[in-house]
Amino acid sequence: MTKTLQTSAIESVQQSIQNIIYVVKGLSEKEIRWNPSEEEWSIMQIITHVTEAIPYWVKEIQQIKENPEQTWGRGLTDETRLKTVSEENVNSLLVEDVLDQLASVPSFVKETLQALSSEDLEIIAPSRNPRFDGKPVEFIVNHLIVEHVEKHYHQIQRNLSKYNQE
Repeated sequence: MTKTLQTSAIESVQQSIQNIIYVVKGLSEKEIRWNPSEEEWSIMQIITHVTEAIPYWVKEIQQIKENPEQTWGRGLTDETRLKTVSEENVNSLLVEDVLDQLASVPSFVKETLQALSSEDLEIIAPSRNPRFDGKPVEFIVNHLIVEHVEKHYHQIQRNLSKYNQE
């Protein structure tokens, strides 16, 4: 049963990232870099974020497995997270390079998730985010990796819908 969870998560991440890459490859540079509003990210910011965030959460799982007493996680104001999606950073990147990095994310996810046992999925470590404190590794897999990628794919779809209404 546990392997089914990992397999399902791996397949979901692979599919969502394939979907993102497929959609973004068909877009113009203007569409990719367009911001729907001051509060919303451009598609370029979204793919740059996914490229940084998913490996971050995978590494957090690896750390929890090695040292369950260590505090894990970060908040929305994390410096690395904010720098990754900053206009300065995003404007310095090529879409092709970010898509290449994004394409490597599923194999990193697969490598780590396949190595998890059912006991590993049940490990609970203290979290920096009070909302996530007391949550097991399984929560990180489902919420911060699988759902996270899916939500950003849908965010890209919303951006395109808004762009096409302009």
